[in-house]
Amino acid sequence: MNARASRLLEQLRAEDIRAALVTKEENIRYFTGYTGEGCLLILPEKLVVLTDFRYVEQVSRQAPECECVRTRAGVTPEGAVATLLQEAGLQRLAYEPYQMTVAEFQGWQAALPGVELVSLANKPEVLRQIKDEGELDSICRSAKIACDAFEKLLGYIRPGMTEKDIATELDYYMFKLGSEANAFSTIAAAGPNGSLPHAVPSDRPIQKGELLTLDFGAKVNGYCSDMTRTVAIGPISDELRAIYDAVLEAQLRALACVKPGASCKAVDAVARDYLEPLYPGAFGHSLGHGVGLFIHESPGFSTRSEATLEPGHVVTVEPGVYIPGLGGCRIEDMVLVTRDGYIDPVTAPKHLIQID
Repeated sequence: MNARASRLLEQLRAEDIRAALVTKEENIRYFTGYTGEGCLLILPEKLVVLTDFRYVEQVSRQAPECECVRTRAGVTPEGAVATLLQEAGLQRLAYEPYQMTVAEFQGWQAALPGVELVSLANKPEVLRQIKDEGELDSICRSAKIACDAFEKLLGYIRPGMTEKDIATELDYYMFKLGSEANAFSTIAAAGPNGSLPHAVPSDRPIQKGELLTLDFGAKVNGYCSDMTRTVAIGPISDELRAIYDAVLEAQLRALACVKPGASCKAVDAVARDYLEPLYPGAFGHSLGHGVGLFIHESPGFSTRSEATLEPGHVVTVEPGVYIPGLGGCRIEDMVLVTRDGYIDPVTAPKHLIQID
């Protein structure tokens, strides 16, 4: 039994629960290292991965400490779990409610007569908030790949290229530099498309006088990075320059507040209170979010957050201003909270870069 699974079971014992069914991909990987399909049953004495023929060998390679039950015709995951619980003498099972449809839940209920299904809530996600040294190392390596890819991209971008051209090339650089996958779909948004915080790269050519926002991230060992930089395509107007300067100032002010014990709501307010008088209603999303095996985790900086920062948290700080018809700007770093402040592995420059 590894330390992560033991910590989960320790929390569940307080509710008189001694077994958990894990179905979320990132959580299965967190507890076992296994990245294929199937589900994970955490029992007091062992971890059991239930999967089909395609992944049996993969389990032995990635999660050798786990027992593997091969599902097939006549051996369903539900039936196998029922047998394992009966053998262990257990009648309560925690499950991930946010991962199951109503139909799936009803199927598990029918297959487990006499077993009480109890919500696991977000306990795995809470455990995942505090990253250990290995996780932080993977995140930093992922950030370096993204930063190096951005540096290479700057020598490639030219007016007349499409947003798709640029996004595709950025993805290519990240893969060539060692990323195992995109952390999320790369955003390249120029000119009027920049007012869309989650714009999809289009066939629109970028033009001189526009801002180009690039939001992207790599993955190492499953761990994501996340960064955003906005660059100028040729000389830009004083209005766009003022937006860039305001967003950068808001980000620097918020970063200065990042430390253990800081209120996530208060950090969000620092950036929001600076931007709102200058551009009313133009910064409508939260200041940032946690990053790990999934690109959006807890804790996050928002007006509703009740969380406080702790060492081991990894969070983004990404204020933005979005003005329909004109464009937008976002600047984002991903920081690692330490005992006395933070480390910023996103080393790409933040001064306004002009591409002629």
